[in-house]
Amino acid sequence: MLGTSTKFTSWPLGWPNNGYPGQQGPYYCSVGANVCFGRIIADVHYKACLYAGINISGTNAEVMPGQYEYQVGPSTGVDIGDHLYMSRYLLGRVAEDYGICISFAPKLFPEWNGSGCHTNFSTETMRAGTGGMAYIEKMMEKLSVKHKLHMSMYGEDN
Repeated sequence: MLGTSTKFTSWPLGWPNNGYPGQQGPYYCSVGANVCFGRIIADVHYKACLYAGINISGTNAEVMPGQYEYQVGPSTGVDIGDHLYMSRYLLGRVAEDYGICISFAPKLFPEWNGSGCHTNFSTETMRAGTGGMAYIEKMMEKLSVKHKLHMSMYGEDN
């Protein structure tokens, strides 16, 4: 079994023990042991979600070494919350088998990109071939009025 060491660290997977890794960029959607860290966890998590009936639709390595993103959905209404919550439980459970702790923090280091829990959604009008983009732009205008309030609710470090 991998990761059976009892030594615990909160330092990100794939990072050198005493510093920072190479420049960000080559880790995003990466392939290769020198830039891709944690793929086994991402792959096992994906399969666990499928087996559990969670609507998971993708996964990819992110800009920061050891950081992965996965997409839950498509789902309708409040079902997305159940799928997201259970997918997070399964991720923690799978990572536990590899001696890895998961962080859902949106940004671990100020100078590195973070991918947090961003949410994508769409409506029929948004997906419409004609007028969809104009509708999206109108919605963005409405959201912009309370942008600072929305960001303050998300957290001051984000």
